[in-house]
Amino acid sequence: MAAASLEVRALEHAYDHVPVVRGLSFAMEAGSIGCLLGPSGCGKTTVLRCVAGFEPVRGGSISLSGRVVSSEDANVPPEQRGIGMVFQDYALFPHLDVARNVAFGLERWTAAERESRTRAMLELVGLADAGRAWPHQLSGGQQQRVALARALAPKPGLLLLDEPFSNLDTDLRERLSLEVRAILKETGITAILVTHDQHEAFAIADEIGVMNAGALEQWASPYDLYHRPGTRFVADFIGQGVFVRGVADARGCLVSELGELAEGLPAGAAAGDAFDVLLRPDDIVHDDASPWRASVVAKTFRGAEFLYTLALASGTRVLAVVPSHHDHAIGEGIGIRLDIDHVVAFRASG
Repeated sequence: MAAASLEVRALEHAYDHVPVVRGLSFAMEAGSIGCLLGPSGCGKTTVLRCVAGFEPVRGGSISLSGRVVSSEDANVPPEQRGIGMVFQDYALFPHLDVARNVAFGLERWTAAERESRTRAMLELVGLADAGRAWPHQLSGGQQQRVALARALAPKPGLLLLDEPFSNLDTDLRERLSLEVRAILKETGITAILVTHDQHEAFAIADEIGVMNAGALEQWASPYDLYHRPGTRFVADFIGQGVFVRGVADARGCLVSELGELAEGLPAGAAAGDAFDVLLRPDDIVHDDASPWRASVVAKTFRGAEFLYTLALASGTRVLAVVPSHHDHAIGEGIGIRLDIDHVVAFRASG
Protein backbone atom coordinates (compact mmCIF):
# COMPACT_ATOMS: atom_id res chain seq x y z
CA MET A 1 0.00 0.00 0.00
CA ALA A 2 1.21 3.49 -0.82
CA ALA A 3 1.82 6.03 1.92
CA ALA A 4 -1.46 6.81 3.66
CA SER A 5 -2.94 10.26 3.15
CA LEU A 6 -5.21 9.66 6.15
CA GLU A 7 -4.48 7.16 8.90
CA VAL A 8 -6.71 6.62 11.91
CA ARG A 9 -5.31 4.34 14.61
CA ALA A 10 -7.27 2.88 17.55
CA LEU A 11 -9.43 6.02 17.77
CA GLU A 12 -11.42 6.47 20.97
CA HIS A 13 -13.93 9.19 21.77
CA ALA A 14 -16.63 9.71 24.39
CA TYR A 15 -19.21 12.28 25.41
CA ASP A 16 -19.58 12.67 29.18
CA HIS A 17 -17.75 9.39 29.68
CA VAL A 18 -20.15 7.58 27.32
CA PRO A 19 -18.03 5.88 24.60
CA VAL A 20 -19.14 6.72 21.06
CA VAL A 21 -16.06 5.60 19.09
CA ARG A 22 -14.28 2.40 20.11
CA GLY A 23 -10.81 1.44 18.87
CA LEU A 24 -11.48 2.48 15.27
CA SER A 25 -8.67 2.09 12.72
CA PHE A 26 -8.43 2.56 8.95
CA ALA A 27 -6.10 4.11 6.37
CA MET A 28 -6.62 5.74 2.97
CA GLU A 29 -4.21 6.25 0.11
CA ALA A 30 -3.78 9.65 -1.47
CA GLY A 31 -6.40 10.25 -4.16
CA SER A 32 -8.82 7.63 -2.86
CA ILE A 33 -12.41 8.16 -1.78
CA GLY A 34 -13.53 6.53 1.45
CA CYS A 35 -16.84 6.36 3.23
CA LEU A 36 -18.02 5.75 6.77
CA LEU A 37 -21.40 4.03 6.49
CA GLY A 38 -23.77 3.01 9.24
CA PRO A 39 -27.08 3.60 10.97
CA SER A 40 -27.87 6.81 12.83
CA GLY A 41 -26.04 7.06 16.15
CA CYS A 42 -23.21 4.68 15.22
CA GLY A 43 -20.51 7.36 15.65
CA LYS A 44 -19.59 8.03 12.04
CA THR A 45 -20.08 11.82 12.20
CA THR A 46 -18.06 11.93 15.43
CA VAL A 47 -15.16 10.27 13.60
CA LEU A 48 -15.40 12.90 10.86
CA ARG A 49 -15.41 15.69 13.44
CA CYS A 50 -12.32 14.20 15.09
CA VAL A 51 -10.55 14.08 11.71
CA ALA A 52 -11.53 17.71 11.08
CA GLY A 53 -10.21 18.74 14.50
CA PHE A 54 -13.58 19.82 15.87
CA GLU A 55 -13.43 17.15 18.59
CA PRO A 56 -10.41 16.14 20.70
CA VAL A 57 -9.69 12.42 20.79
CA ARG A 58 -9.74 10.35 23.98
CA GLY A 59 -7.34 7.74 22.66
CA GLY A 60 -5.48 6.65 19.54
CA SER A 61 -4.28 9.02 16.83
CA ILE A 62 -5.11 10.63 13.48
CA SER A 63 -2.38 11.36 10.94
CA LEU A 64 -2.52 13.38 7.73
CA SER A 65 0.25 12.62 5.22
CA GLY A 66 2.35 11.15 8.02
CA ARG A 67 1.84 14.07 10.44
CA VAL A 68 0.00 13.36 13.68
CA VAL A 69 -2.76 15.95 14.02
CA SER A 70 -4.79 14.33 16.81
CA SER A 71 -3.79 12.23 19.79
CA GLU A 72 -4.14 12.35 23.56
CA ASP A 73 -1.16 14.72 23.62
CA ALA A 74 -1.71 16.77 20.44
CA ASN A 75 -4.58 18.54 18.73
CA VAL A 76 -3.68 20.62 15.67
CA PRO A 77 -6.37 23.33 15.17
CA PRO A 78 -8.82 22.71 12.28
CA GLU A 79 -7.57 25.69 10.28
CA GLN A 80 -4.04 24.27 10.28
CA ARG A 81 -4.96 20.81 9.00
CA GLY A 82 -5.44 21.67 5.32
CA ILE A 83 -8.90 20.11 5.29
CA GLY A 84 -11.96 21.15 3.27
CA MET A 85 -15.47 20.31 4.40
CA VAL A 86 -18.87 20.03 2.72
CA PHE A 87 -21.81 20.11 5.11
CA GLN A 88 -25.27 18.59 4.99
CA ASP A 89 -26.97 22.01 4.86
CA TYR A 90 -24.49 23.50 2.30
CA ALA A 91 -23.68 26.41 4.69
CA LEU A 92 -23.50 28.97 1.89
CA PHE A 93 -23.39 32.65 2.82
CA PRO A 94 -26.72 34.16 1.72
CA HIS A 95 -25.29 37.70 1.54
CA LEU A 96 -22.56 36.66 -0.93
CA ASP A 97 -23.10 35.73 -4.57
CA VAL A 98 -21.91 32.35 -5.86
CA ALA A 99 -18.49 33.59 -6.99
CA ARG A 100 -17.74 35.24 -3.65
CA ASN A 101 -18.92 32.13 -1.79
CA VAL A 102 -16.43 30.04 -3.76
CA ALA A 103 -13.65 32.59 -3.20
CA PHE A 104 -14.32 32.91 0.53
CA GLY A 105 -11.36 30.79 1.63
CA LEU A 106 -8.90 32.46 -0.74
CA GLU A 107 -8.40 35.72 1.15
CA ARG A 108 -4.59 35.30 1.12
CA TRP A 109 -4.48 34.86 -2.66
CA THR A 110 -3.98 37.80 -5.01
CA ALA A 111 -7.09 39.20 -6.72
CA ALA A 112 -6.04 37.66 -10.04
CA GLU A 113 -5.41 34.26 -8.43
CA ARG A 114 -8.76 34.35 -6.65
CA GLU A 115 -10.63 35.21 -9.84
CA SER A 116 -8.85 32.52 -11.84
CA ARG A 117 -9.35 29.83 -9.18
CA THR A 118 -13.01 30.74 -8.67
CA ARG A 119 -13.68 30.57 -12.39
CA ALA A 120 -11.92 27.20 -12.64
CA MET A 121 -13.88 25.74 -9.72
CA LEU A 122 -17.23 26.88 -11.10
CA GLU A 123 -16.36 25.34 -14.45
CA LEU A 124 -15.34 22.12 -12.70
CA VAL A 125 -18.74 21.77 -11.01
CA GLY A 126 -20.71 22.79 -14.09
CA LEU A 127 -21.74 26.26 -12.91
CA ALA A 128 -19.53 28.48 -15.05
CA ASP A 129 -22.37 30.95 -15.74
CA ALA A 130 -23.71 31.12 -12.17
CA GLY A 131 -21.05 33.30 -10.55
CA ARG A 132 -23.30 36.35 -10.14
CA ALA A 133 -26.31 34.39 -8.93
CA TRP A 134 -27.38 34.37 -5.29
CA PRO A 135 -27.59 31.10 -3.33
CA HIS A 136 -31.38 31.35 -2.93
CA GLN A 137 -31.74 31.46 -6.72
CA LEU A 138 -30.17 28.01 -7.09
CA SER A 139 -31.65 24.55 -6.75
CA GLY A 140 -30.52 22.25 -3.95
CA GLY A 141 -28.23 20.34 -6.30
CA GLN A 142 -26.67 23.55 -7.57
CA GLN A 143 -26.12 24.82 -4.04
CA GLN A 144 -24.36 21.60 -3.16
CA ARG A 145 -22.09 22.03 -6.21
CA VAL A 146 -21.24 25.54 -5.01
CA ALA A 147 -20.42 24.16 -1.56
CA LEU A 148 -18.16 21.56 -3.18
CA ALA A 149 -16.43 24.22 -5.31
CA ARG A 150 -15.85 26.37 -2.22
CA ALA A 151 -14.34 23.44 -0.31
CA LEU A 152 -12.05 22.52 -3.22
CA ALA A 153 -10.93 26.07 -4.02
CA PRO A 154 -8.11 26.34 -1.40
CA LYS A 155 -6.65 23.02 -2.63
CA PRO A 156 -7.08 21.07 0.63
CA GLY A 157 -5.14 17.91 1.28
CA LEU A 158 -8.28 16.14 2.43
CA LEU A 159 -11.98 16.74 1.78
CA LEU A 160 -14.65 15.71 4.29
CA LEU A 161 -18.30 15.36 3.26
CA ASP A 162 -20.89 15.06 6.03
CA GLU A 163 -24.18 13.59 4.71
CA PRO A 164 -23.87 15.97 1.73
CA PHE A 165 -26.88 14.74 -0.24
CA SER A 166 -29.41 13.95 2.48
CA ASN A 167 -31.52 17.05 1.73
CA LEU A 168 -31.94 16.10 -1.94
CA ASP A 169 -34.55 13.87 -3.56
CA THR A 170 -33.58 10.31 -4.48
CA ASP A 171 -33.02 10.79 -8.21
CA LEU A 172 -30.94 13.94 -7.75
CA ARG A 173 -28.98 12.31 -4.91
CA GLU A 174 -27.98 9.37 -7.09
CA ARG A 175 -27.06 11.55 -10.05
CA LEU A 176 -25.09 14.06 -7.98
CA SER A 177 -23.25 11.24 -6.20
CA LEU A 178 -21.83 10.08 -9.52
CA GLU A 179 -21.00 13.65 -10.56
CA VAL A 180 -19.18 14.35 -7.29
CA ARG A 181 -17.13 11.14 -7.66
CA ALA A 182 -16.09 12.21 -11.17
CA ILE A 183 -15.10 15.68 -9.88
CA LEU A 184 -13.07 14.25 -7.00
CA LYS A 185 -11.28 11.81 -9.29
CA GLU A 186 -10.53 14.61 -11.77
CA THR A 187 -8.95 16.72 -9.02
CA GLY A 188 -7.15 13.74 -7.44
CA ILE A 189 -8.12 14.83 -3.95
CA THR A 190 -8.43 12.41 -1.05
CA ALA A 191 -11.95 12.46 0.35
CA ILE A 192 -14.04 10.76 2.98
CA LEU A 193 -17.82 10.76 3.08
CA VAL A 194 -20.20 10.06 5.96
CA THR A 195 -23.64 8.65 5.10
CA HIS A 196 -26.32 6.20 6.19
CA ASP A 197 -27.30 5.57 2.54
CA GLN A 198 -25.49 2.57 1.09
CA HIS A 199 -26.49 3.43 -2.50
CA GLU A 200 -24.77 6.79 -2.06
CA ALA A 201 -21.74 5.08 -0.55
CA PHE A 202 -21.51 2.56 -3.39
CA ALA A 203 -21.81 5.32 -6.01
CA ILE A 204 -18.97 7.42 -4.61
CA ALA A 205 -16.50 5.42 -2.57
CA ASP A 206 -13.52 3.24 -3.44
CA GLU A 207 -13.58 1.78 0.07
CA ILE A 208 -16.27 1.77 2.73
CA GLY A 209 -16.10 1.30 6.47
CA VAL A 210 -19.28 -0.11 7.99
CA MET A 211 -19.74 1.15 11.55
CA ASN A 212 -21.87 -0.28 14.34
CA ALA A 213 -22.12 1.06 17.89
CA GLY A 214 -18.91 3.07 17.58
CA ALA A 215 -16.81 0.26 16.15
CA LEU A 216 -15.67 -0.50 12.62
CA GLU A 217 -17.15 -3.83 11.53
CA GLN A 218 -15.34 -3.98 8.17
CA TRP A 219 -13.33 -1.72 5.86
CA ALA A 220 -13.42 -3.00 2.28
CA SER A 221 -14.46 -2.29 -1.30
CA PRO A 222 -18.19 -2.08 -2.04
CA TYR A 223 -17.92 -5.38 -3.95
CA ASP A 224 -16.35 -7.20 -1.02
CA LEU A 225 -18.81 -5.76 1.49
CA TYR A 226 -21.67 -7.12 -0.61
CA HIS A 227 -20.20 -10.48 -1.60
CA ARG A 228 -17.74 -11.14 1.25
CA PRO A 229 -19.18 -9.52 4.39
CA GLY A 230 -16.86 -10.07 7.32
CA THR A 231 -19.52 -10.06 10.04
CA ARG A 232 -23.18 -10.89 10.36
CA PHE A 233 -23.96 -7.20 10.96
CA VAL A 234 -22.36 -6.23 7.63
CA ALA A 235 -24.18 -9.06 5.84
CA ASP A 236 -27.47 -7.84 7.30
CA PHE A 237 -26.84 -4.13 6.77
CA ILE A 238 -25.48 -4.18 3.21
CA GLY A 239 -27.86 -4.96 0.38
CA GLN A 240 -31.01 -7.00 0.67
CA GLY A 241 -30.90 -10.54 1.86
CA VAL A 242 -32.24 -13.14 4.24
CA PHE A 243 -30.69 -16.01 6.17
CA VAL A 244 -31.75 -19.63 5.73
CA ARG A 245 -30.66 -22.49 7.92
CA GLY A 246 -27.97 -24.86 6.66
CA VAL A 247 -26.42 -27.86 8.38
CA ALA A 248 -22.91 -29.16 7.75
CA ASP A 249 -22.68 -32.79 6.66
CA ALA A 250 -19.80 -35.26 6.81
CA ARG A 251 -18.70 -34.39 3.27
CA GLY A 252 -18.13 -30.73 4.11
CA CYS A 253 -21.27 -29.48 2.40
CA LEU A 254 -23.94 -27.15 3.71
CA VAL A 255 -27.35 -28.75 3.34
CA SER A 256 -30.35 -26.41 3.17
CA GLU A 257 -33.94 -26.75 2.06
CA LEU A 258 -32.86 -25.38 -1.32
CA GLY A 259 -30.18 -28.02 -1.85
CA GLU A 260 -26.52 -28.52 -1.09
CA LEU A 261 -23.75 -25.93 -1.17
CA ALA A 262 -20.34 -27.48 -1.73
CA GLU A 263 -18.39 -24.34 -0.81
CA GLY A 264 -18.44 -21.71 1.92
CA LEU A 265 -18.44 -23.91 5.01
CA PRO A 266 -16.69 -21.89 7.73
CA ALA A 267 -13.40 -23.22 9.10
CA GLY A 268 -13.70 -25.57 12.04
CA ALA A 269 -17.21 -26.73 11.15
CA ALA A 270 -18.15 -30.27 12.11
CA ALA A 271 -20.91 -32.50 10.80
CA GLY A 272 -24.21 -31.48 12.33
CA ASP A 273 -23.21 -27.88 13.03
CA ALA A 274 -25.93 -25.39 12.11
CA PHE A 275 -25.25 -22.25 10.07
CA ASP A 276 -27.21 -19.30 8.75
CA VAL A 277 -26.61 -18.93 5.02
CA LEU A 278 -27.00 -15.48 3.45
CA LEU A 279 -29.16 -15.42 0.31
CA ARG A 280 -29.25 -12.25 -1.79
CA PRO A 281 -32.08 -11.64 -4.30
CA ASP A 282 -29.66 -12.37 -7.16
CA ASP A 283 -28.70 -15.73 -5.62
CA ILE A 284 -32.14 -17.19 -6.37
CA VAL A 285 -33.05 -17.93 -9.98
CA HIS A 286 -36.55 -18.51 -11.33
CA ASP A 287 -36.49 -21.97 -12.94
CA ASP A 288 -39.75 -23.79 -13.66
CA ALA A 289 -37.82 -27.05 -14.16
CA SER A 290 -36.43 -26.95 -10.64
CA PRO A 291 -37.72 -29.42 -8.04
CA TRP A 292 -37.68 -26.67 -5.39
CA ARG A 293 -40.88 -24.65 -5.23
CA ALA A 294 -41.89 -21.40 -3.58
CA SER A 295 -45.06 -19.34 -3.51
CA VAL A 296 -45.22 -15.63 -4.32
CA VAL A 297 -46.04 -13.67 -1.16
CA ALA A 298 -45.37 -10.14 -2.45
CA LYS A 299 -43.83 -8.43 -5.44
CA THR A 300 -42.43 -5.02 -6.35
CA PHE A 301 -42.33 -3.89 -9.98
CA ARG A 302 -39.03 -2.22 -10.88
CA GLY A 303 -39.44 -1.78 -14.60
CA ALA A 304 -36.97 -4.28 -16.00
CA GLU A 305 -37.53 -6.68 -13.12
CA PHE A 306 -39.71 -7.77 -10.24
CA LEU A 307 -38.47 -8.18 -6.70
CA TYR A 308 -40.42 -11.18 -5.42
CA THR A 309 -40.86 -12.17 -1.80
CA LEU A 310 -41.19 -15.94 -1.84
CA ALA A 311 -42.27 -18.39 0.84
CA LEU A 312 -40.46 -21.73 0.94
CA ALA A 313 -42.12 -24.96 2.06
CA SER A 314 -40.91 -24.38 5.63
CA GLY A 315 -42.42 -20.91 5.70
CA THR A 316 -39.02 -19.19 5.43
CA ARG A 317 -39.21 -16.16 3.16
CA VAL A 318 -36.54 -15.26 0.61
CA LEU A 319 -36.13 -12.56 -2.03
CA ALA A 320 -35.60 -13.08 -5.75
CA VAL A 321 -35.01 -10.72 -8.67
CA VAL A 322 -36.89 -11.94 -11.74
CA PRO A 323 -37.15 -10.35 -15.23
CA SER A 324 -40.39 -8.39 -15.44
CA HIS A 325 -41.84 -10.44 -18.29
CA HIS A 326 -42.27 -13.19 -15.66
CA ASP A 327 -45.34 -11.66 -14.04
CA HIS A 328 -46.60 -14.12 -11.44
CA ALA A 329 -49.68 -13.62 -9.30
CA ILE A 330 -49.66 -13.42 -5.51
CA GLY A 331 -50.09 -16.95 -4.18
CA GLU A 332 -48.78 -18.59 -7.36
CA GLY A 333 -46.17 -21.32 -7.00
CA ILE A 334 -42.96 -21.06 -9.04
CA GLY A 335 -39.78 -23.11 -9.39
CA ILE A 336 -36.55 -21.69 -8.04
CA ARG A 337 -32.94 -22.79 -7.63
CA LEU A 338 -29.77 -21.42 -6.06
CA ASP A 339 -27.07 -19.82 -8.19
CA ILE A 340 -24.53 -18.52 -5.68
CA ASP A 341 -21.03 -17.33 -6.59
CA HIS A 342 -20.08 -16.34 -3.04
CA VAL A 343 -21.41 -18.50 -0.22
CA VAL A 344 -21.62 -16.53 3.02
CA ALA A 345 -22.46 -18.46 6.19
CA PHE A 346 -22.34 -17.67 9.89
CA ARG A 347 -22.82 -19.99 12.83
CA ALA A 348 -26.50 -20.21 13.64
CA SER A 349 -27.71 -17.50 15.96
CA GLY A 350 -30.42 -19.63 17.55
